[in-house]
Amino acid sequence: MSGVSAPQAPGRLGEAIDVPALRSYLIEVDKWLEARRAELEALDLAVQDSDQADDLTRDMALGLQLWQSIQTRYRRCLQVWDRGRVGVKEREQLSSLVWGRLDDDAWSQTASSGLSLPEACRMSDALTGQLRSRLQLDPAGTEAVGRLRDLRASMERLRDQVALEPAQSAASAQARLAQLEQRLASVSEKAGRGGDVGGLLGPLEADAATFERDLIVGGVQRRANAQAQRQTAERVEVAQRLRADLIARGQQLDEMVDQVTATVGNPPKYAVPDVTALGPVPVGDPAGLEAYIVRLQKVAQAMDVVAHAYSDALRASQVLANELIMLRSEAERQQIADQNLTALLQVADDLVRTTPQPSETLSALLDTCRRYIDWLASRPQASGGRGPGATVEE
Repeated sequence: MSGVSAPQAPGRLGEAIDVPALRSYLIEVDKWLEARRAELEALDLAVQDSDQADDLTRDMALGLQLWQSIQTRYRRCLQVWDRGRVGVKEREQLSSLVWGRLDDDAWSQTASSGLSLPEACRMSDALTGQLRSRLQLDPAGTEAVGRLRDLRASMERLRDQVALEPAQSAASAQARLAQLEQRLASVSEKAGRGGDVGGLLGPLEADAATFERDLIVGGVQRRANAQAQRQTAERVEVAQRLRADLIARGQQLDEMVDQVTATVGNPPKYAVPDVTALGPVPVGDPAGLEAYIVRLQKVAQAMDVVAHAYSDALRASQVLANELIMLRSEAERQQIADQNLTALLQVADDLVRTTPQPSETLSALLDTCRRYIDWLASRPQASGGRGPGATVEE
């Protein structure tokens, strides 16, 4: 049994892939999926008959899940491809499907979580090669040439993966790759001399497949960590901006409280929350950061209550002043000239200017003035239309 290798994917993420390259790639992936499925079915039967069935069943299930996830993404690509009727938008979408993560697919939470389509295919190649090696399905002799060729292809993929390693792990990855290449060179030299390399190929294939899988998983984990760090940085910025806004708002509320306390006779009794009591934004603790943002939101809600209460109190004071103006206008409209009303309105005017304003007393006085105006307007008028307190010219 000889393995099949996944085709090289064209383009890269964020760029529209060339149409001929897309067509060739989709054709090759279709062939690869068909050959890989047949290979997996044969391996599954071999696993069931093997003495290592208990140890290999999990890897076999992983290989089948991985194949299913790749096929699901391939079918989505075919839907967008629509027999070649694609524009720039569709080509960019296909690029995203090829190079984006498989997390959106139905099987993504098992074998291929976080992998792109080419990475999932390479992992399938590595995993299937490892299963073949452990089952010892390749006979010695003519198959040794094919297995050596596959190992050289694996080394090329490993070089590409090692080149992507960060500085802190690059040295160890390069050393491990150098060891595998040295073993491959030794096996190839022995095979060239006509020696039996069947016992050497299996362990080398297993180690190369394991190393490739480790590199792919490590790359996925680094990308996930980088994304988590970006999200944390964005949340820190949100918290810092919200904290600064609340500090500024607290200062404005303090000024409003002072104004209302000096103006209104019976002001509300709310205290303005102190945002600085929460301390600085926790930068290195994601869980603590989320809890901090929740506390900031509660502070914002408390400030809303304070703002509404003091705004209503100030507005009520202004309403009384406006009502006094309306009563004067009503008396003038009714042409009421009454000394008692004039005196009452003067007292009300003095109370409006008093700080703090005696709101209850002023409200009662204005109500009295309103009733008095109504009475004066409705009673039979003496000569000249003047009220009881009017001054009559002789």
